[in-house]
Amino acid sequence: MNFNENRPIYLQIIDFFCDQIMTKEWQTSDRIPSVREIAIQMEVNPNTAIRAFHELQEEGVLYNQRGVGYFVDKKAFEIVKEKKRREFVNNKLPHLFKDMDQLDFTIEDLKSAYHKKGFED
Repeated sequence: MNFNENRPIYLQIIDFFCDQIMTKEWQTSDRIPSVREIAIQMEVNPNTAIRAFHELQEEGVLYNQRGVGYFVDKKAFEIVKEKKRREFVNNKLPHLFKDMDQLDFTIEDLKSAYHKKGFED
């Protein structure tokens, strides 16, 4: 995995996990790769990997069965979806709105562009 130098690696691992859940590569009750497997796969220190696992466990996205491994919680998809929505609203929308304002691009223009791209309701 190619990491962005401007963002902590454990957060990028969390993003990867969330993407796996949002695309349904990992689904409810699926056992996910171990800390060791993730560390090897992503070429990171196991302590960095475990930090991502622990954060997602605290958020309720993953749960641990001692001696067995980590699993996707039944509420994971909804938790991740809400987390991604908050990130979108807080991080992407302000830039979009700024650009729209500078370009005199209205909400109606945005809706029209959305529908032209085939993203119908």
